Amino acid sequence: MRVILTAMLAAVLASAACASAPRAEPAIRVLVFNIHAGKDAAGRPNLEDVAALVRSTGADLVLLQEVDRGTRRSGHVDQLDVLGRLTAFHAAFGRSLDYDGGLYGIAALSRAPIASHETEALPVEPPQARAGGRYEPRAALMLRTTTAIGPLQALNTHLDASRDEHYRLQESRHILLLADRLLASGIPVIAGGDFNAEPDSDTYRQLVSGRLKDAWTECGTGDGFTFPASAPVKRIDYLFMTKDLRCTAAEVIDTRISDHRPLLVTVSR
Repeated sequence: MRVILTAMLAAVLASAACASAPRAEPAIRVLVFNIHAGKDAAGRPNLEDVAALVRSTGADLVLLQEVDRGTRRSGHVDQLDVLGRLTAFHAAFGRSLDYDGGLYGIAALSRAPIASHETEALPVEPPQARAGGRYEPRAALMLRTTTAIGPLQALNTHLDASRDEHYRLQESRHILLLADRLLASGIPVIAGGDFNAEPDSDTYRQLVSGRLKDAWTECGTGDGFTFPASAPVKRIDYLFMTKDLRCTAAEVIDTRISDHRPLLVTVSR
């Protein structure tokens, strides 16, 4: 009888402890990563390492920049298809331009199904000249999915890399317009990518003067430098959020599997 009573008491105490223990709040992990056309910092192909990193971080949503699909420099490999298969994630692509016999742009990998996605060019004047007289239009990939924190909209982009901010200011202004358009649905928005702008720039100040806040300033520690991977001196890769979202953890991952280091952010509501 004593044994039965002891067991019953232990069960009651365990139940009470479970009831009083705080429940972990729902959260998702978002990875922002410029994969350098699927090559490591030394220029060697490494899609397998990128996929392994995605899996190791427990990321739920991955915003990728510099993604090749069937270009000559990628060996005619569809890099997004490979990453989707290696991670078993759903994938969406945002074309920036036709390039080197294939496509070049931005992409997203999502653990949850992607309900919808679209790509919109970021208009600038005059067109952005590249080496050899070509042009490099920039774009934003926008998608909607349902996550552990509820419905979510994500915007992914890669802004101009010129020393002068002329183009980035135009592009970031359009990013804010897109964020406002997405917010009209009432669903929270995150906006990430390689913005090629440091925190003391006019581009950065413009981005955080509206509805967006920088996740790193909310919960990151340290300098947050992401570029170049070999000896980082710049913070140019970001995750911005609308004010109904919270950053609870942020870290820059020390790796050289690209010329950028990836940014991993935990987001909750």
